[in-house]
Amino acid sequence: MTHDLDLTAPDAEPDERVIEAALRPRTLDEVVGQQRVRDQLGLVLEAARLRERAPDHVLLSGPPGLGKTTLAMIIAAEVGVPLRLTSGPALTHAGDLAAILSGLNHGDVLFVDEIHRMSRAAEEMLYLAMEDFRVDVVIGKGPGATAIPLEIPPFTMVGATTRAGLLPGPLRDRFGFTGHLEFYDVHELDRIVHRSAGLLGVPITPEGAAEIASRSRGTPRIANRLLRRVRDYAQVRADGTVTLEVAHAALDLYEVDQLGLDRLDRAVLDALCRRFGGGPVGLSTLAVAVGEERETVEEVAEPFLVRQGFLARTPRGRVATAAAWRHLGLTAPATGEPTLFEE
Repeated sequence: MTHDLDLTAPDAEPDERVIEAALRPRTLDEVVGQQRVRDQLGLVLEAARLRERAPDHVLLSGPPGLGKTTLAMIIAAEVGVPLRLTSGPALTHAGDLAAILSGLNHGDVLFVDEIHRMSRAAEEMLYLAMEDFRVDVVIGKGPGATAIPLEIPPFTMVGATTRAGLLPGPLRDRFGFTGHLEFYDVHELDRIVHRSAGLLGVPITPEGAAEIASRSRGTPRIANRLLRRVRDYAQVRADGTVTLEVAHAALDLYEVDQLGLDRLDRAVLDALCRRFGGGPVGLSTLAVAVGEERETVEEVAEPFLVRQGFLARTPRGRVATAAAWRHLGLTAPATGEPTLFEE
């Protein structure tokens, strides 16, 4: 099991996926932050244990990297049952889902990541499975097709989505518990960085941890990734200890600025301000200007820039705010939409 892995052993060279898995919390008590979701989920699991029944189906929503997959693993561990993992894009046909459901044992936890991307046929089969614990397997085609009901043992469905609004109402209503994960504050990320550094055997000062936490965009996954990159820098160009100076130099090298903006974020702001005068400009045009796909700009860069108050969405397109101009060291136009949210 991953938690028995000694990441500090001299001859241990696990790949990044193994390291990331080892850094995941294994119980609700180990989870930092998300206090409300932890309390609510803990109550659901404890009640299920007392009744000796499988917990209600759980839907977890929120931006990427906040711990939805980790919570699914914890649910299975707390109940003491196996976890079956799949993803919405992998369930392109009802038969794909039927094969998974028919292989479940009593009480198993089925985790479907990006559940909003399931095919419609698999979605409709899932309705029946979640509510009545059975699926209808269709044999044959055309007028001679026959639906054979197949009973499946009670199980717990855990769905994760970054786009809860894309889930159809009938599917959302079948989840007994819905938890929305929020971005972490710097204090919580600081605790996560200290915990991960301890597991990785990385000497780190409080100032070094705080510097990494402040540039992690409120996301534990990013905090752990930056910690590993700063660790590399400390081992190669310093004495191995992550100090404030080492963290600052390493993150500058990897183009992560003091507010957590990376190369793509700055490219979006730079194109918006320098090439298009602050906007408004359409998303597709902006994506072409920075050499990225439209979906990458919309789902990776935009949410953070909007949350930081650097970019605004308007009916006419994307607009740079006064804060964006200041961050780039530029002077905003004297009038017009690009000066939205002037202070």
